[in-house]
Amino acid sequence: MDTLNATVVHLLAGPYITVGPERRDVPEGSKQLLAFVALRRRRVERRQAAGALWPLGDEERAAGNLRSALWRLRRAGINVLIADKWSLVLDAEVVVDLHAMEQWATRLIEGRPTAHDLAIPPPAADALDLLPGFYDDWALIERERIRQRILHALEALSERLAAAGRFADAIEAAMLAASAEPLRESAHKTLIKAHIAEGNLTEARRVYLAYQALVRRELGVLPSADFAADLGIPLARGSAAARGLVPRARQEAPVG
Repeated sequence: MDTLNATVVHLLAGPYITVGPERRDVPEGSKQLLAFVALRRRRVERRQAAGALWPLGDEERAAGNLRSALWRLRRAGINVLIADKWSLVLDAEVVVDLHAMEQWATRLIEGRPTAHDLAIPPPAADALDLLPGFYDDWALIERERIRQRILHALEALSERLAAAGRFADAIEAAMLAASAEPLRESAHKTLIKAHIAEGNLTEARRVYLAYQALVRRELGVLPSADFAADLGIPLARGSAAARGLVPRARQEAPVG
């Protein structure tokens, strides 16, 4: 494929289309249809698409709305969907930017990243809030699925970067995950581990105390015992050490 002149469906900060350097805006009445089909890697029945996108009213009205959306795309010069009497599918030559982000995330989660994967892709923040303004069930489900995948990838990326001694990048990746989901324990655990790996115990302690205060205020609980154990935090809740972060190697031996 000629990547310089490739047709790309942009769902991140979109939807819109680029053909090489040229951007083509998607008509308002066709955005949901394009996103619905582009999110899938297979042929979609017209009835299924119409029912999901226009659930109110009868099937005939929904089918008419689908035909109108296809017509608007063609009128705008956006010929990326192949439609027959029964189904719709994205042209096999068309690239979807979100699919590339998913592939990046999968390589990190499965522990097989390439050297080029060891950086935060610029669209990661957009992937964490896919298709803002779309509130139908299909969009909400897909948004949450992608969000969870990117969060797991950012945590895996942070751990890889910390192991490679790239502490600033490791902290940035973990902070992006933690800021996207402030109550996510695994993100804060990954951030604390990056600080500990760099030797910044004061920063690690500060992050732990801030997270502890947040979950106590928002959920009425303390961080899990696993959280404390993994980071070397004593489990005795009443002790001064339990309120901070004391690496297991630096804890004083108990007086016998």
